[in-house]
Amino acid sequence: QVQLVESGGGLVQSGDSLRLSCVASGRTFSSYAMGWFRLAPGKEREFVAAISLSGGPIYVADSVQGRFTISRDIPKNAVYLQMTRLKPEDTAVYYCAASSWVSYASRNAGVYDYWGQGTQVTVSS
Repeated sequence: QVQLVESGGGLVQSGDSLRLSCVASGRTFSSYAMGWFRLAPGKEREFVAAISLSGGPIYVADSVQGRFTISRDIPKNAVYLQMTRLKPEDTAVYYCAASSWVSYASRNAGVYDYWGQGTQVTVSS
């Protein structure tokens, strides 16, 4: 069983930066692809970014491209989401996800079988 724990969420103002962290335990971190999704009130789950087994290549959603960066630290069993120039529309619960069988980054939530509890990001105007 893989356990994912997110951290780094909080309340910030428009234009601020925030760094989310996700630490995995239970099995080899490098054995699967990982990604970030977000869920805002009244909206469906949205793909944010994903990173491959090797730490690259990556895929980032158009809505956050140029502002968000995903990275991976295999020895530390961690994946990060560096968010800059945050906007009110970025407000959501952000979830870390991992796949036990897919090594390439994917925007498809179906390839991820492990999920964290989520961390709240709130961006005020």
